[in-house]
Amino acid sequence: MRRIIRQYCVFLVGLFIASMGVAFSTKAGLGTSPVASVPFSVSLVSDALSFGWWLNIWSLMQIAVQVAVLRGRCNYLEIGVQTVLALVYGYLTDFSCSLLSGIHPESYPAQFALMLLGCVILALGIFIQYQGGVAMLPGEAMNRAISQVSGRKYENVKVAFDVLYIVISVMICLIFVGRLEGVREGSVIAALLIGNIIRCFRWLYGKLFGKQQAG
Repeated sequence: MRRIIRQYCVFLVGLFIASMGVAFSTKAGLGTSPVASVPFSVSLVSDALSFGWWLNIWSLMQIAVQVAVLRGRCNYLEIGVQTVLALVYGYLTDFSCSLLSGIHPESYPAQFALMLLGCVILALGIFIQYQGGVAMLPGEAMNRAISQVSGRKYENVKVAFDVLYIVISVMICLIFVGRLEGVREGSVIAALLIGNIIRCFRWLYGKLFGKQQAG
């Protein structure tokens, strides 16, 4: 029981760190992180719901994909936990954005540095969630499920879906907003960097603690 509590504490720490990474990326103004780009783009089209709540809806769609991919191998208890944690993540994302409401980078170098910081923080949050070993956010769990079924490395699957999210977000912005807003060069850089940064964290973790990470 104590081990389970510790694992969930680790996961929740990773969850909050990941939400801060998304918030930093959003505040940079160079395009939000790929994992959040689709709900963020939708939030620009419709203000009926907050960014965090659109993120919740997007998470439910990713859970549905995960169930379809895993089929009989699906752990429905974990799916239930993911659903609850996804709602918590949506709230934390709105909360993290409010914490950074006073940050308004004016120069491009400051925006770029903030965007890179967001990538590192988000990757760290995802890595810590993975270390918890109890659950993952729907987007990352979907990547893991596809990795398990296809035999492809988790990081490679993540990079591929991050690029796909960027394409979808660009289409939403161009069709409904008429310009690229929320999806810019920072989104593309993040799509290419975050999976590789997670790989670096795994390598560093293995070097420091002598543990080989799977996947």
